[in-house]
Amino acid sequence: MKLSRTLALLVLLFSVYWSYKALMPSYHPDAEAPSQSFSTDRALVHVKNLSLEPHAVGFPGHIRARNYIIAELKKMGLETSTQEGYTAGDWGNLSKATNILARIKGTTNGKALLLLSHYDSNPHSSYGASDAASGVATILEGVRAFLAESQTPKNDIIILITDAEELGLNGADLFVNKHPWAKDVGLVLNFEARGSGGPSYMLIETNRGNGTLIKEFTKAHPKYPVANSLAYSIYKMLPNDTDLTVFREDGDIEGFNFAFIDDHFDYHTALDTYERLDKKTLAHQGSYLMPLLNHFSEADLGNLKSLNDYIYFNLPFFNLVSYPFDWIWPMFGLALLAFVVLLVLGFKKKKLLPKAILKGFVPLLFALVVNGVLGYFCWSVITWWYPDFKDMLHGFTYNGHLYILVYVMMALSVCFWIYHKFRKTSTPNLLVAPIVIWLIICGLVAQYLPGASFFVVPLFGLLAAFMVTLNQEEPNPFLLVFLALPAIFIHAPFIKMFPVGLGLKMMVAATVFTTLLFVLVLPFFGQLKTKDRLAYLFLFLFFVFGISSHINSNFNSKRPKPSSLLYVYNADTDVASWATYDNRLIEWNAQFLGSEKRKPTAKEHETLASKYRTELTHIADAPKKNIALPRIDTVKDTIIGENRVLEICITPKRDVNRLDVYTNSIPLTNVQVNRIPLTSHFLENRGNRLITHYITNNDFTEIEMQFPKDSVLELSFYEASNDLLTHPDFSVPKRPETSIPMPFVLNDAILTIKTLRFD
Repeated sequence: MKLSRTLALLVLLFSVYWSYKALMPSYHPDAEAPSQSFSTDRALVHVKNLSLEPHAVGFPGHIRARNYIIAELKKMGLETSTQEGYTAGDWGNLSKATNILARIKGTTNGKALLLLSHYDSNPHSSYGASDAASGVATILEGVRAFLAESQTPKNDIIILITDAEELGLNGADLFVNKHPWAKDVGLVLNFEARGSGGPSYMLIETNRGNGTLIKEFTKAHPKYPVANSLAYSIYKMLPNDTDLTVFREDGDIEGFNFAFIDDHFDYHTALDTYERLDKKTLAHQGSYLMPLLNHFSEADLGNLKSLNDYIYFNLPFFNLVSYPFDWIWPMFGLALLAFVVLLVLGFKKKKLLPKAILKGFVPLLFALVVNGVLGYFCWSVITWWYPDFKDMLHGFTYNGHLYILVYVMMALSVCFWIYHKFRKTSTPNLLVAPIVIWLIICGLVAQYLPGASFFVVPLFGLLAAFMVTLNQEEPNPFLLVFLALPAIFIHAPFIKMFPVGLGLKMMVAATVFTTLLFVLVLPFFGQLKTKDRLAYLFLFLFFVFGISSHINSNFNSKRPKPSSLLYVYNADTDVASWATYDNRLIEWNAQFLGSEKRKPTAKEHETLASKYRTELTHIADAPKKNIALPRIDTVKDTIIGENRVLEICITPKRDVNRLDVYTNSIPLTNVQVNRIPLTSHFLENRGNRLITHYITNNDFTEIEMQFPKDSVLELSFYEASNDLLTHPDFSVPKRPETSIPMPFVLNDAILTIKTLRFD
């Protein structure tokens, strides 16, 4: 029996490994694959050519990336067009977007399938290999392979490579609201990235039920679906939109997102390069596109809307498992009924004792509290020990995967140790508490987060194991491991997914999930006589991975530290300053901020908006340079009824990349920027920011606004250029190899500030 338990434990460990391994295809060199097949190597050629340099809107590389895509589409014999125009979207970010379009004609006049990604990279240092050259490359290679089959599809296939996604989904906004093809679209497949590796998650965008979409997705039979209805429920709660969001919100068009999120530290940085893109991840994107392209090019895309929602999740060997929301409460009721019946059976057979059951709650609650506290304070402890990590705004460090292992090992050590202390309590009595806790969890998610209602599936495995332990003194360990497999395959990936996707500050999700998964496998663990030894083993592994994480905590050329430097000239005060967002300076920017660097005052703290509301940390006096301020002309200033109508034109007098305009707190109505109206929703929720214009070809910015005639308007103009390191009037040295520009903030920039008052 001891040998059987040892072998069963090995099977259990392999199952945990397989729960991750089965998520993605493997990569094998396939440059010589048949022309009708998707080739990862051929797609990688596109990634390499598209990510030779940063190519944000307004950058020289932006035009080169666009021309490359157009040339590749024309090589396939496709007639290609572009759509250009200003748009501000819902974020108040104005840019001139240039979309790339092509269309494969089908045999019918039904709705079209649209393949979607974007070709702009994030300003200003990202090479955009993953985000989203990988998506563009997936589409280019997929369409090439599809056309090589020489079959005419039933539905039209539209290829749309949008522009200015990084600035506010502007290209998608331009297409959905202004292009005549938008009305033809029945379904969108969007390929995105928020890291440089890991599995690609499928997320649905729909305004109604997902039932029909899930059925059709299952019929397409992609080999490696990684999807669950909980992930989309969480996605909808987060402020992370994609181009596909515009199709859903503005066009009521259904779609699927395919996005990978691992190695999140590369996202929007100078590390988003061809060399760092995981080839298995790109292969995973291709494994989605080809079966879906073949299926949806023939399916009825005019009949995808549904009022019914489905629960769905992926399992090895079964691919995507789904069932209607209508099953949620019956399944919960069945689990509850089974538990009550088993309780009665247990008391009748005298296998369960009230005192022992109550005692069984102690180790579970103790483990949840201890591991929850450990996970909750994870990021605080890490940044206290390694304060430089505060400058990694992603919240996920280069050694972040090691930290996950560190905390998971500690959580397992706590679980084994505390349950060893309660080894004299029989396994059936110990199982009542986990079943009660999981019933509570399943009931709560059924009510408040129905997308997670598949949590009840592993609970049935626990209930079956509970029945086995009530009826057998020495259950077969392999049977108990088999009954735990749904729990392992469903929950184990979540342990990694939450801190990877949401940052190490969400390590509490990993430690709590580890504890909850442990008790789902408790029927088997209860058989082990060496839980104390396993506790010490996992404690030892905690120290091993902890030492490894420390060894890999330093910054170097492969793990560079984010840093920032700005030159700010405030024309209102005639003061020039060096400024940074760094919590811990490096030698490169410390030479400008000086040893007596000071914290900015409340007024000096004012800076441009950033994704994580990052604020300036240090400033220092700087020499005044002859930086030209923008020319600001009043084109129109008149009173109409109770409103004052003011139109101004801001023209750069130097090469710039960005203009931000802020106002004092007064109500504004009917604002137009370069003849593009800002939405009423934005104006009502804008705070003091009026507009951000990401400038192409040093274009002007024309703003027309209405406000109450008795109000006093103040406008502050923040004009920035990303040329601090190359400007001839400055002698800022090249950033060292051990550092990269800090993402999500204005960086390596010359910023001028000027305020005008309109009484």
